[in-house]
Amino acid sequence: MTNLIEVRGVTKTFGSYLAVDNLSLDVQRGEIVVLLGKTGAGKSTVLNLMMGTTTPNDGTVRVAGVDPYDSFKALKGRLSVSFQTDRLLPWRTAVENAELGLLILGKSKAEARKQAKDWLGRVRLEGADDKYVHELSGGMRQRVSLARALAIDPEIVFLDESFSQLDHVTSGTLRRDFYQIAREFGKTCVLITHRIDDALEMADRAIVLSQPARIALEVRIDDAARADPARIAELHARIASAMGDYEESEQDE
Repeated sequence: MTNLIEVRGVTKTFGSYLAVDNLSLDVQRGEIVVLLGKTGAGKSTVLNLMMGTTTPNDGTVRVAGVDPYDSFKALKGRLSVSFQTDRLLPWRTAVENAELGLLILGKSKAEARKQAKDWLGRVRLEGADDKYVHELSGGMRQRVSLARALAIDPEIVFLDESFSQLDHVTSGTLRRDFYQIAREFGKTCVLITHRIDDALEMADRAIVLSQPARIALEVRIDDAARADPARIAELHARIASAMGDYEESEQDE
């Protein structure tokens, strides 16, 4: 497998505040990597560096072989993001929200509508095409957000606490559905979260960040581990220990 994302010796400061400290990590093509940490661990900063919305003070970031900050336009359509809040436009229906990225990329109205409908079906929202945001539950709105992110067929999907505002049952169902889609379509995914369950259910690798952002723990998780309750309990304990005084309900940065 080849690296699609490379972070090398990256340091990022905001004034006198050190957010990321000499961080190096790779994400391979088709891999799902989950970055965990408590509030202030720099997870969002690391994600923003990968997305190209900020640039490091020292070190390099490469996404698909280019600097995502300097070559932001070159990556247009190749990466997408789903946020903690769904960020849907309330005056647009579910399908109109899902097709928005496609229209921005220049797809015809007919093609964008067809692909958006297809992806709403894949995220289990058949029949909800014409519903407005206020008619959708929190879980349904997040599914529309994921459909919008996936509809452009990106190589890389960034998930910024995408499941954290949902109740545990809804969050678990959505995690499993997204995991199956990511595997089926070979997506490379980076998820930041404070929920250990997100990592245990989805990650090929879980990386715990301390503050400032340094790697405190890195563990691999495969389907065999997921099928072994004792192994999952052990991994949960290791991750929780690396995160410090961990609370599942903690709100993130």
